[in-house]
Amino acid sequence: MIQKIPICATRIRQIPKQFSWVDQRLVRSHYIEQCTHCAATLYLFLVTVADAMGLSYYSDASLESLLSMESRLLAEAREELVRIGLIAYAKPLYQVLSLELPASRSVTPLSVGDIFKQLAKGGL
Repeated sequence: MIQKIPICATRIRQIPKQFSWVDQRLVRSHYIEQCTHCAATLYLFLVTVADAMGLSYYSDASLESLLSMESRLLAEAREELVRIGLIAYAKPLYQVLSLELPASRSVTPLSVGDIFKQLAKGGL
């Protein structure tokens, strides 16, 4: 059995707060508008079969059969979803990513005087 470890630990999906298993930000944040039909099909399948951390693994052959999709189209759909930021992929593991991006650290610029003060204290 394959041990499933998140590919992108900072973007573990959570069940959305609204009444919907598929996060409404897929539409509201315009992700769906960036998807071809094949990518949207693959995404819906992955959302449906993923575990609580958004992880699943299906072989290309299984996905091609289940989704009636040629291998070239499957590869393009997967690349598209990775590029858009909806999934992470490390063969054979897929991770449906949270649509809530991790909070970035806000950086407050230091004045030249503050930089010199911290240098004097050995802080930089």
